Formats: sequence, C-alpha cells, structure tokens
Amino acid sequence: MPNQVCMGAMMMCTFGVAPSSLVVLPTNKVMTGMVPDANIMDHIPMTNIMPFGMCMSPSNPTVAAATAAALGVLTPMPCIPATPAPWVTGAPTVLLANMPTLDNVSTLNCIWGGVISFTTPGEFTVEVP
Repeated sequence: MPNQVCMGAMMMCTFGVAPSSLVVLPTNKVMTGMVPDANIMDHIPMTNIMPFGMCMSPSNPTVAAATAAALGVLTPMPCIPATPAPWVTGAPTVLLANMPTLDNVSTLNCIWGGVISFTTPGEFTVEVP
C-alpha cells in the first residue's frame, strides 16, 4: 500500500551515486508529524530535488565532456537535477493544494535520463496493538 510522502523522504536516481532527501516547503499547508506533506508539483530542482552526489549519465553534457576528455572512460560529474515535469502519477484521488498528493510509488524523470524514486516515504503508519 502506498504511503504519503513528506519532507525528509529519501530518494535515489538511477544515474546518481548517493541518496538525496526531498525538501517540501510548507506552501501546501498540510503537515504530518510537524513536517510538510508533498504533492506532485514538489519537483523543482535545487528547491525540492537536491543533488544525488555525482551523475553518471552519458546524456548529461558535463559527464559527456569529462568522459571525452578521459578518452572515453566514463567520468562522473556533480549532479545538478533537471526535473521540469511533475512527479508521475501521485495519488489522483487525494488532492493536496488542488494537486494529487505524492506517494512513495511515484517517479520523477530527469532530462539526463535518470528516474528518481523513493526509498523511504518520510511517513510511516504505526499500528498499535
């Protein structure tokens, strides 16, 4: 069962070398455990999506240039996320600030070819016996 995503959710990019934490500004005005909840529009690079360490995508111009300079040996370069489109698909039946809420099975595409997904949602349901 998908979980709602909130500030602090951990993500990974298929071309990144390190995890990153989702940053959610309190503009949606819904909090879980004192941290803001996210919707599909929380995809802005360097605001919501922080770097994943180094990028290994040959489509990234900086990686391509460094690889060419190294005579074809793949040379990772610092990650600068490029995510112009919203998360897909979110939870379309649950709206947050008039947009679908973000759940932990949603993905985000980087223009350099990476797919960003969640490793932890930042929010967990605890059942008390």
